[in-house]
Amino acid sequence: MPSSDAGTVHVIGAGVAGLAAAVRLADAGRVVAVHEATGQAGGRCRSFHDQATGMVIDNGIHLLLSGNRAALSYARAIGSAAGLRGPKEAEFPFFDLASGARWTLRLGAGRFPWWVFDKDRRVPETGVVDYLSVARLAWTSADRPVGEVMNCSGPIYERLIDPLLRAALNIAPHRGSSKLAGAVLRETITLGGQTCRPLLAREGIGQVFVQPALGFLRGRGASISLQDELIALHFSDESVTQLDFAQQKIRLGSNDMVILAVPPYVAASLVPGLRTPTSFCGIVNGHFRVEPPAHLPPMLGVINATAEWIFAFPGRISVTISDAGHWFDIPRAQLAEILWRDVETIAGFSHPLPPWQIVRERRATFAATPEQNALRPCAETQWSNLVLAGDWIATGLPATLESAVRSGYRAAELAGQRLRVAA
Repeated sequence: MPSSDAGTVHVIGAGVAGLAAAVRLADAGRVVAVHEATGQAGGRCRSFHDQATGMVIDNGIHLLLSGNRAALSYARAIGSAAGLRGPKEAEFPFFDLASGARWTLRLGAGRFPWWVFDKDRRVPETGVVDYLSVARLAWTSADRPVGEVMNCSGPIYERLIDPLLRAALNIAPHRGSSKLAGAVLRETITLGGQTCRPLLAREGIGQVFVQPALGFLRGRGASISLQDELIALHFSDESVTQLDFAQQKIRLGSNDMVILAVPPYVAASLVPGLRTPTSFCGIVNGHFRVEPPAHLPPMLGVINATAEWIFAFPGRISVTISDAGHWFDIPRAQLAEILWRDVETIAGFSHPLPPWQIVRERRATFAATPEQNALRPCAETQWSNLVLAGDWIATGLPATLESAVRSGYRAAELAGQRLRVAA
């Protein structure tokens, strides 16, 4: 799409951050053009038909919580919120593979943590005093490794803090940023069960966050170009003047805006002097075509196993490993066998290895350490018509769906403000 006389917002990247920005702007009546380098929108939040299993699977398991206000507002805006399903209350079942112990963490609906005083609702082998460490971490000031803020051992850490923060930060929690960990806790556990109810896109993340967004944008006249890779930006002292794509060049008008919603390493190659995170952590997901037993909960946290979270979907069991860099050199078939042994033991059935798929994202998120968190840039840039979006931007949260949507909304807000000024 060429630039419009009224001002076009060119969104570079059709991941969740870019889509969120585009949806917000199109809903406000702006002229929007989305450019995606690959053949499929969604970025790391995509669904695809897998030939090995014959199923539609996600590249990863993307969990939301009921307190993720930006992500839920985005789903409501594009009409797909009904595709997010979860329990009526904030319940988190766990299984310890080493001991065979099972328990369910049940958070009360109110903000005051009455559940901490009930031994049948809190983490086994923990007392009320143990939860003070959660409060200290939630309101820590300086950004230090979590291991310098709290004791990273004992039941409260091993059975609650470690699985929660490992999933949220995608890094071994003792190495993680206490500032980001604190933000996660302040927006979830400390606000009570009404913000902690887990929600999953059981029919696929693409059916909730991607395809409805594309339909929404097309319905409002937005242009969506796939396999449209941006290879260069041209700058004057004050603004971006031209976009060079592999197949076209677009000269920008005085009222045009650019939202750069690409991975940090791509943004750093396009924008001179841009400081971004440089270290990344991977995630491994295993998908098995098998009907889950009726007693297996939709989501199960696992302690002392290779599998960290097990998800039961219709006709499929999926497994997630966070901060999984050490598993990337293991042959995929061997890793599938290892994960399937965990599933067999935990699910309590004997079944030969079913059709499977292993999906590995080497650079799934930036490494959520204090040092890398300090490298996250703001959405604003020194160029008046260029803003940034992505879960690697300084949103105050780790690289999550919520962070991506918030960054997209912030970029849309800045673009809208500058377009109003220009008008």
